[in-house]
Amino acid sequence: MRSMVLSKSTWQGSLILRRAKIVLALFILLVFNSANANAQVPLQTVRISYSSTGINFMDLFLAKDKGYFRDEGLGLEFIQVAANIAINAGISGELDGLASIGSAIRAIQRGAPLRVVAVNLRRPLYWLIARPEYRSIKDLKGKMLGINTIGGSQHLRAKAMLALGGLDADRDVTSIQVSDQTRQIQALLGNSIQVAALSPPWNIVARDKFKMRLLESSMDKFAGIESGLAVPTQLIQGKPELLKKILRARAKGGRQFMENERDSADLLARLYRIDVSTALESYRSSKPAFTHNGIPTDDEIKEFLADEAQALKLTEVVPPSRVFDFTLQRAVNKELGIKG
Repeated sequence: MRSMVLSKSTWQGSLILRRAKIVLALFILLVFNSANANAQVPLQTVRISYSSTGINFMDLFLAKDKGYFRDEGLGLEFIQVAANIAINAGISGELDGLASIGSAIRAIQRGAPLRVVAVNLRRPLYWLIARPEYRSIKDLKGKMLGINTIGGSQHLRAKAMLALGGLDADRDVTSIQVSDQTRQIQALLGNSIQVAALSPPWNIVARDKFKMRLLESSMDKFAGIESGLAVPTQLIQGKPELLKKILRARAKGGRQFMENERDSADLLARLYRIDVSTALESYRSSKPAFTHNGIPTDDEIKEFLADEAQALKLTEVVPPSRVFDFTLQRAVNKELGIKG
């Protein structure tokens, strides 16, 4: 009788144990499926264009590399395309944003339905680079200038730097489009062009690797709001929460750039397959040109728009409110504790 009781007790204990194992297995399966379902939630794709390679757009590259867009539920497609094509794509809604904002601002001044909602660069990052046989800007008279887009930011800064050396770029040199800055270096090497305006790291690569001559810099001589984020006005009006997510990811990337030299230089080196010393020099020489909060000062905006009006031969300076809208950038800065 006693053995029967023990047997029954053992059987009941075994049954309870089996049930516990089943419940545990179901619980684990439920947790796994839930986590797997969350992991498979598709990211919302956002498309942002940029016109040329270089350090100018490191806030966005860092934001993508560090997962800041993914944290916002966004999948960033960063598309390299000429600025004039990007403007049309932005207006038509094929792009959510344009990182090359210099040309976008010129389009806005002519009535394009775009607005600049963040500014990454507050000074222009171009150096005038010539083949080694040309020792001064005056030596470049009658030569070929390679640029990315006729009338774009690079072209305008090149013309301004040539003017500092006494040349009229419209009369004294011939400007031709030569795609990206890496192609412009190749064109310099092949002597199909003799001068170009290059940004870091390509100005340093041209100087150190190919012994090209640096003749002038634009960073400390001109106003230049040329990188950041310009968006269609319909995005501001119709999808402010989406835009805020984009700006939040961008702002985190910008903060990473300003506060972490090594990470920024390492990513720059990986992106463009350059050595870390070149990347570090690029970072250190460029950092003063960047905003720390995505918003330039009122004086910088006024100076820039006045220069633009003169370059575009406008009858009057366009009011800043028709070009810039930093409402959401300010909200993001407050949320993230970014001062200024």
